[in-house]
Amino acid sequence: MAGPGSGHHVVIRERVPADDNAIRLLNDLVFGGPFEGKLVEELRDAFIDAVELVAIERGEVVGHILFSALTTMVDDDAVPTLSLAPMCVHPGRQRSGIGSALVETGLELARRREWQAVVVLGHPDFYPRFGFSAELASGLDAPFEGDSFMALELVPGALDGEDGLVVYPAAFGLVS
Repeated sequence: MAGPGSGHHVVIRERVPADDNAIRLLNDLVFGGPFEGKLVEELRDAFIDAVELVAIERGEVVGHILFSALTTMVDDDAVPTLSLAPMCVHPGRQRSGIGSALVETGLELARRREWQAVVVLGHPDFYPRFGFSAELASGLDAPFEGDSFMALELVPGALDGEDGLVVYPAAFGLVS
């Protein structure tokens, strides 16, 4: 994939351990501090990193996305659900299609690996284009609410029910 107007080829692939330092540095740069880079490492250490991708351009990591497993119950049934967090693109390469390619590739891998739903706390002008919905997420008891907390069903009806609960892993530092 080449970003519009970039003239450079961008490869989206699964993360390998050799990418880890560059991933941490990119997250620190984009988010302005160490929280997200530390979060990525803690999710890996907890073995709940289910889908992790990088965008490589000219041998450099210019984008990263992580989907981690989280506990989701709907009417007392466990629903295999992922949290999309964090996702970042190098500031000099934003708005070039890299973030969209990371999300699309990650969602496709999640479907193939038989995950049923994904939740995200993110920009309400970005994630709905992939099918994420704040309305769908509003039926889930979670540490977040409002337009920025969205859900996507990878399996239609996966989140249908009267009583939904999302419990984030300890690495996120949240209490639901």
